[in-house]
Amino acid sequence: MAKAFKYGLKGIKGYLEPAERELLRSLFADVISMLEPAERANEDPLAALVGLDADAREPSDRALRRLLPNVMKNDDDASLEFRRYTERSLRESKIGALKAAALSLDREDLVLTPADARHWATALNDVRLVLAERLDIRDDADADNVHLMQDWSQAEDVESYLALVYNFTTWLQESLVQAMVHSLDARR
Repeated sequence: MAKAFKYGLKGIKGYLEPAERELLRSLFADVISMLEPAERANEDPLAALVGLDADAREPSDRALRRLLPNVMKNDDDASLEFRRYTERSLRESKIGALKAAALSLDREDLVLTPADARHWATALNDVRLVLAERLDIRDDADADNVHLMQDWSQAEDVESYLALVYNFTTWLQESLVQAMVHSLDARR
């Protein structure tokens, strides 16, 4: 069974069972596959180098829209223009954090440096955003209903399984953030 992240002399330490590590590795890989842009045959190499994406569009998948939201609610044109200049680097940043977190799962001891902890916080947040969208969590009442699902033996369908995974990643992220706060307090 997983143990909450704790800050100590060696850094932020956590423990995950092999099955929990595989679950997280799979979740990270799923979100990476959502974020990876489609290959374009005739892409301008200079535009790619500087991060410009003239073909950027608002994602049709609601979960991907949660990861890559519009910056202005009432101005689609401005949001699209901003997306063209920033989306590629945002995708790359998120993919980098997810890959870094996944790589740290290969280590026997899960001891996170401050940089590792930031990658983990980003990766867990992105996983939770996708799961929240799949579970249709819109407000606190929806979240409270999801949090009622606590017993893995009661997972009878995809939605209840996703609720349990959401709750696990929420708990893990909360413990990580608390450990990160303690590490900052210890440095003062």
